[in-house]
Amino acid sequence: MRFAAKFLFGAAILAIAAAAPAQSYPAKPIHVIVPFATGGGVDLLTRVLAPHLAEQLGQPVIVDNRPGASANIGADLTAKAPPDGYTLLMASSIIAVNRSLMPKLPYDALRDFAFVARAGFAPSVLVCLPSFPAKSVAELIAVARAKPGSLSFGSPGIGSSHHLAGEMLKQSAKIDALHVAYKGGAPAINDLLGGQISFMFAIPSEVLPQVKANRLRALAVGSKQRVSFLPEVPTMRESGVADFEAITWWGLVAPAGTPRAIVDRLNAETNKALALPAVKDALAKLGVEVDPATPEQFAEFFAGEAAKYATLVKAAGIKAE
Repeated sequence: MRFAAKFLFGAAILAIAAAAPAQSYPAKPIHVIVPFATGGGVDLLTRVLAPHLAEQLGQPVIVDNRPGASANIGADLTAKAPPDGYTLLMASSIIAVNRSLMPKLPYDALRDFAFVARAGFAPSVLVCLPSFPAKSVAELIAVARAKPGSLSFGSPGIGSSHHLAGEMLKQSAKIDALHVAYKGGAPAINDLLGGQISFMFAIPSEVLPQVKANRLRALAVGSKQRVSFLPEVPTMRESGVADFEAITWWGLVAPAGTPRAIVDRLNAETNKALALPAVKDALAKLGVEVDPATPEQFAEFFAGEAAKYATLVKAAGIKAE
C-alpha cells in the first residue's frame, strides 16, 4: 500500500510538471522565423496567421525574416534554438528537398525539429501559352514523345518546386524535355509568355492573373484533388499521370525537445486560426488551400515528402547550384 501510494504521488507530480509548460505558456513574445525575404509566399502566409495566433495566445507573434542559403539559415537557427516554444519556423517544401539536395547540412530536419502544425499547400500548376499545340496533359505528352527533346520548361532555379515538378512529369510520363533554370519565377514566366520556353510548373500566385486573363492556359494542377480557386482545371492524376503529386506546402515546426504540451497548444491554436473565414479567404487569394493536421500527421507527411524527393533527386541526377 505504501509503495502504491508513493507511485501514485510520483505519477501525480509528473503529470503536474508535464502540464505546467502549457499552463504558463506563452509568457513572452513568440518569434516565427521565415527563412525567406519579405514579400514572398512564405512571408505573406505567415503574416496572415501571425495576428490571429497573437490574439488567441495573448502574446505578440513576431515574424522574423532570416533569408539565405535556400532557407537553411533560418532552419538552422530554429534547430539550434532553445526548445521552449518561443522560436518557431514556418517550414516549407524546400526543407524536405534540401535533405537530399544538400546532404551536408548542419541540421537534420527529421531529427532536429518537432512538427507542430501543417498550415496549407499550393499545387503546382502546369501552364503553357494558349497557342501551344496542346490543350491537355495527354496532348502535351504526345507532342513531347513525337519530337523528343523539342520541348523546354522553365523554373526559378535548380531544386525549386517548379523544377522538381517538371522532372516528376518527365519521369512519370517517360518524356524528354529540356530544363531551363532562371534566377527567379518572374523571368521564367516572362520567357514563357514570350514563347521562349514551352511550358512550366508554377505556384498559383505567380500565374493566376495570367490564367484568368487567358494569357496562359492551365492544363492541370499537381494536387491530389482539384482546388477551389481553379475548380475547372483537372489534376495531373485525372489527366492520366498516375501517382503524380507536386505541391508546395507550409507548416510550423519547433526545435526538437519542445514539450509536448506546448506543441499541442500551438497545434490547437494554429488549427483554430486556420478555420477562421478571414484566414481562409486571405490564403485563398494567395492560391493556398488550408490543410490542417495533427503533429503526428504532419511528421508522417514530412517524412514521406523527404523520401519522395530523395528518390526524385537521385533518379534525375539533380545537383545543388
